Amino acid sequence: MKMNRRDLLSLLGVSPALLATPPAHAQQTKTAHAAAPSTEQKFEALNPKGTPPPVRLVPMAPRLDTLSGKTIYLVDTGFMGGGTFLQQMQIWFGKNMPDVTTVFRKKAGAYPEEDPALWKEIKEKGNAAIMAIGH
Repeated sequence: MKMNRRDLLSLLGVSPALLATPPAHAQQTKTAHAAAPSTEQKFEALNPKGTPPPVRLVPMAPRLDTLSGKTIYLVDTGFMGGGTFLQQMQIWFGKNMPDVTTVFRKKAGAYPEEDPALWKEIKEKGNAAIMAIGH
């Protein structure tokens, strides 16, 4: 089906007459620029992204040689299904590595928020932590 421009514009709710001539203010601006001498204008703009802060590198925690005889904290951050997954891991450790102690904890607050009491407990009593952060 072939449609002419006038029909297309009317379907869009635009009058073809609006597109036939430039608006009055455009004509005034055009004549004002024609009369004025040509001057070059310069614009200075700032980068909208700004300056990002420097990246602070954080080294990975030291790795354990073995899990045997260690205490592993299983930390639920509240991500949907994360707690259930960690509880299944706890069952697996109980069956397959009974000499590993697992401690299930739910972190206070939302994922990005700190939980100083839990971090302190893990540092004092645990050897490692597994966090269920989703995806």
